[in-house]
Amino acid sequence: MAEWVIRIERMNEQRRASDGKRRTVGRYQVFHDGVAQTGADMTGTVAESRGPGANAPAGNGRRVEPGRYPLWTQAGSKYVTLNYRNSMNSAHIPRPGIELKGTGERSEILIHPGIGFLASVGCLNLCTSLPDAAEPITYSSSRRRVISVIDDMRSFFGGEFPAANGRRIPGAFAEIIGDP
Repeated sequence: MAEWVIRIERMNEQRRASDGKRRTVGRYQVFHDGVAQTGADMTGTVAESRGPGANAPAGNGRRVEPGRYPLWTQAGSKYVTLNYRNSMNSAHIPRPGIELKGTGERSEILIHPGIGFLASVGCLNLCTSLPDAAEPITYSSSRRRVISVIDDMRSFFGGEFPAANGRRIPGAFAEIIGDP
């Protein structure tokens, strides 16, 4: 079976001096059957909640544990994989997103656009670059990256990609490495 993977390697935590908020910063890379992809937005920076990783209890506000998670199309009220709103306004919903499953007691752990310092309670925000804690996530570029990842999966799997939200994407995984 064909395999599509987004690998996330956590690098460090950043702490904003003004309010003490923390975020985890790392790199992501998309792979098709083990081959790193070089297309637009197939690699970049990712931001998550602070650590350490914890898949229990539910609602703990931390990042998920390192591991390999199956991906599903998201069927939420704020985020969906299919039929998201075509708007650059971050307040317009639903926004694009992909769900990680197999996260223990945690649910609704998503890859979705970020904005500002961090838009996450355990989710992953794709972005361009976060050299330090003063650098904000730009919604427009984060949204573009999430859509590029969704479009790449759809292209890779073709007719095997689910036609509805709330479905398993066979052969698609998020691999999360490290727990700084």
